[in-house]
Amino acid sequence: MQQVLSYLDANKDRFLAELKDFLAIPSVSSQSTHNADIRRCAEWVANQMSTIGLQTVQIMETPGHPVVYADWLGAPGKPTILLYGHYDVQPVDPVNLWTSPPFEATIRGENLYARGSADDKGQVYIHFKAIEAWMKNNSSLPVNLKVIIEGEEEVGSANLDSFVKEHKELLKADMVLISDSSMFAKGVPSLCYGLRGLAYMEVEVTGPNTDLHSGSFGGSLHNPIQALSEIIASLHDKNGKITIPGFYDDVRPLSKTERAAFKKLPWNDRKYAKQWGLKNLYGEKGFTTLERLWARPTLECNGIWGGYTGEGAKTVLPAKAFAKISMRIVPDQTSAKVAKLFERHLKKIAPKTIDIRVRALHGGEPAITPIESPGVRAAVAALQKGFGKKPLYQREGGSIPIVVQFKKLLGLDTVLLGFGLPDENAHAPNEFINLDNFFGGMRTAAHFYNELPSYWKK
Repeated sequence: MQQVLSYLDANKDRFLAELKDFLAIPSVSSQSTHNADIRRCAEWVANQMSTIGLQTVQIMETPGHPVVYADWLGAPGKPTILLYGHYDVQPVDPVNLWTSPPFEATIRGENLYARGSADDKGQVYIHFKAIEAWMKNNSSLPVNLKVIIEGEEEVGSANLDSFVKEHKELLKADMVLISDSSMFAKGVPSLCYGLRGLAYMEVEVTGPNTDLHSGSFGGSLHNPIQALSEIIASLHDKNGKITIPGFYDDVRPLSKTERAAFKKLPWNDRKYAKQWGLKNLYGEKGFTTLERLWARPTLECNGIWGGYTGEGAKTVLPAKAFAKISMRIVPDQTSAKVAKLFERHLKKIAPKTIDIRVRALHGGEPAITPIESPGVRAAVAALQKGFGKKPLYQREGGSIPIVVQFKKLLGLDTVLLGFGLPDENAHAPNEFINLDNFFGGMRTAAHFYNELPSYWKK
C-alpha cells in the first residue's frame, strides 16, 4: 500500500497536466455543435483506461453519445465493483462570468477551475489515477473492477437505462461506486448514504369557460387563482406538516445512530438563514434542519400562474390558474403512491365552484445504502486514511436517478464517495475542484480498493 501512496505523491505534477488535457475537451452533451468533442472525449477516456492497465476497453455505441467500458477481473474470490462516472459536461454560458476560460484549467489558490473539474471529469480522473497507482506497482488490483463512463448524464442519461438492460450480464457486480457528489464542507470528509426521491405534479384549476371582466363578474364566480391559492395554502398545517392523508405512512424514521451522526456535523441554523438573507427558517416542527433537508419528505410550490401578469392593469377574472408542485420523498415512500395520494386529496378538497385537473409529470424513487453495509464501512475507513480524520455521515436532499436505476435494474447498492464541495459551482461559472480534495480523493480511492475485500467478508 505504501508504494501505491508514494506513487500518487510522486506524480502529482503529471496528474494535474493530464487532467488539464481532459478538461480542455469541450464535451458539452446538450449542444450538437460539440458532438465531435464528445466523441473525442470518449476516445480520450478509452485511451486513458488502456494506459492505466484496464482491459476489455470498448467505446460502446448508444442512440446518443457512447458509453466507455473497461474492466479488470483478475482477483478471483474478491468483490466486484461497478465504477460509474460521466465524461460529458454542462454548457458554460454565460462565458463572461468566468474569471478564466472554462476549458483552460487554471489553478488559483487552493482550487483548479474549469468546466467539468468537479462534475464529473475531475472525480472520474481521481479513480483513474488510483487504479494506475495499483497497476504500476502491483500489476493487479485488490478487487475486481468494471467501469462505465457515459456521455449523457448532463442531459438526463436518456440511453443509459436501455444500455444497462442490454448488458446486464456484462455489468454484474457486487456494488456500485460513484464519485459525483460533494463532501459536507471543506476539511470535513463525509460520506453520503441516502438520497430523496421526487414526485412532480401539475395542477390546473378552471373556473368560467373564458376570461371575464372582473368588475362585471367579480363576486359571482370563484376566481381560479384564489381557489388554487386556497388549496395550496391548505397543504401544510401551522407546524409545517403536510396535510395529505396517508402522506407519512411509509416514511422510514431516522434511527438513533443516524440522528446522532447528523448532530456531529458542523451546522449552524443562524448562519444558514443569514446565507440566504433570512432571519428565520421554516419547516416541519420536531426535526432539525438537516433532518428536514435529508430525511423528511417535503411539498413545495415551484410555480403558480394565471390571469394577467403583463405591464399595467387589466381587470380580468381569469378562466384558469396553474401550479407546479414537487414533493421530495424519502425511504420507504414511492413516487407513484405519493402522486395518487396527492391527486386524490386535491380532488376531494377542491371547491365545487371550480374544476380541477391533476397530472403527474415526473417521478423518481429515494435511495439509501445502510451505513452498516460493507461498502459504506470500507468507504469510511478509506476516507479516514485518505484525509487523516474520521469522516462523518450525511444524506442528500436531492436525487441522483442513476442510483435508483442501478438498484432497480442490477439489484446493486451504491456507495457515493464524493470529493467535491458544496460551493464548487457545478453547472455554474467558475466551477472548481479543491486540490486538497483532489489528491486526498486519490489516496481515498486507492485505500477503498484495498479495504473493501476485508469488509466484504464481515
